[in-house]
Amino acid sequence: MKYLLSLLLFVSTFSYSQDPVYTGYFSNKALQGYDTVAYFTEQKPVLGSKQFVTEYKGADWYFSNAKHLAMFEQNPEKYAPQYGGYCAWAVAEKRSFAPADPHQWAVVNGKLYLNYDADIKSKWDKAPVDFINKANSVWPQLIAE
Repeated sequence: MKYLLSLLLFVSTFSYSQDPVYTGYFSNKALQGYDTVAYFTEQKPVLGSKQFVTEYKGADWYFSNAKHLAMFEQNPEKYAPQYGGYCAWAVAEKRSFAPADPHQWAVVNGKLYLNYDADIKSKWDKAPVDFINKANSVWPQLIAE
């Protein structure tokens, strides 16, 4: 019975992790604490505040103000970065999870994408739609592994 209980806990944890959010090793902050709504409203990364925090998909999401927090809570899928905030180029090209820098970002067709660093972002900028199409086809298999 103890084995079955452990197995059930593992399976429920595993299925929950099917849609991961990048938080780094020593934190539970999505986007390293940056306000994901600000990319859409202010067109730049803005550091969030611990005064305006919510939990979504097992991670803590920080916002710079109450309005952004409310916007996210009303429609988190609209504002959350694609591929759980992992590097979009790595998902497309390397077919792997790689961290992303909140300062290396793009909004394409109303969706937020992050990249590892400025060099990777310059590669991404040459054909973002192609990378998005590749990543979209790979992501379901990648998170299933």
